[in-house]
Amino acid sequence: MDDSNLGLRGAIRLTARYAIANQISSHPQKRITFAEFMNLALYHPEYGYYATNQVNIGSQGDFFTSPHLGADFGELLARQFCQMWEVMGCPIPFNLVEMGAGQGILAGDILRYLHKHHFEFFSALDYIIVEKSSALRLEQQQLLSNFPLRWCEWEEIPANSLVGCCFSNELIDAFPVHQVIWEKGELKEVYVSLGNEGEFVEVVGEASTNRLVEYFDLVGIDFAKNAYQEGYRTEVNLLALDWLSMIADKIQRGYLLTIDYGYPAHRYYSLGRSQGTLQCYYRHSHHNDPYINIGQQDITAHVDFTALEKWGELCGLRWLGFTQQGLFLMALGLGDRISAISDSNATHFQDIQKVLQRRDALHQMINPMGLGGFGVLLQCRGLREEEITQSLKGFTVPRR
Repeated sequence: MDDSNLGLRGAIRLTARYAIANQISSHPQKRITFAEFMNLALYHPEYGYYATNQVNIGSQGDFFTSPHLGADFGELLARQFCQMWEVMGCPIPFNLVEMGAGQGILAGDILRYLHKHHFEFFSALDYIIVEKSSALRLEQQQLLSNFPLRWCEWEEIPANSLVGCCFSNELIDAFPVHQVIWEKGELKEVYVSLGNEGEFVEVVGEASTNRLVEYFDLVGIDFAKNAYQEGYRTEVNLLALDWLSMIADKIQRGYLLTIDYGYPAHRYYSLGRSQGTLQCYYRHSHHNDPYINIGQQDITAHVDFTALEKWGELCGLRWLGFTQQGLFLMALGLGDRISAISDSNATHFQDIQKVLQRRDALHQMINPMGLGGFGVLLQCRGLREEEITQSLKGFTVPRR
């Protein structure tokens, strides 16, 4: 499909391009940061990827997440939330805040499991979804209409009010990032401008904010000392730090659980990763060109977990643990589920096929080269020392 296509996706591409070009033209320097470009491409209120009904998540879509592989991911998470509630002395209500709930599949899996297996905890829940995308919020509301939960904007949640757990699954990777480049011994920033034919072109200039330099001080990366090569390019997710500050301000007592793909800083900014981690997802394929399929494709960058840890400490969030998704799910009982499948007595072809499909889905969740390699970061605020010292099951060594 090219930009002359007048179908829905073609029209969105044209209008998204126009909206971004207009923003560039109206800027005094005729350029915007890559973070501003990415924000418009993804979150423009009319034409952004997440603001329209073009978001295509699932096995046949632009990308899929762990909840699309079955209810097991949500059910095991539900077990962890239930233990958190018990560790905290079973407070009522227990605020369970899901940030960026996608299509609502994960919320449904969690609530169904708790209603069936942990009804006392289910009754204590105040399940809140914070969702920026109006299109996804509508989809969530349709799917979850029979469940007791509510939707809020962050501004509607008072400071120092949440008692429970805030959590996200594959959220931070879609935050707009700044792109920086190491040139002639200095850290420069990548901007987006317009070429002679109206196409998007990149230009390099001084950093738009001192926070970019301060970020690398925070995570312990010294470009000059470590002899990064000329033209080394990478990303900085300043919005993730702002997000973390906001959440820390809302939590009175409880946990913050972050699941996403990414690395600690020393791996994220390794000398060999010279072009960063930016990826685009379109119709279940991926590439690294954000200037095509605008408004129709997802744009992501890996998460720097060191930044979340270090900035969290400055915001009053205490680090409790970091593990990989595969280990996290195995510790919560996924191994038992795989064993139960192996003991299946299915004899009919269709039943055998379902068993094999489920086994494959469970293995995908723990595959260290895929979803199983995702990072799982646990932080807390306001917990008593005796609560902190109680190890959460997902962060213990899984039994073989």
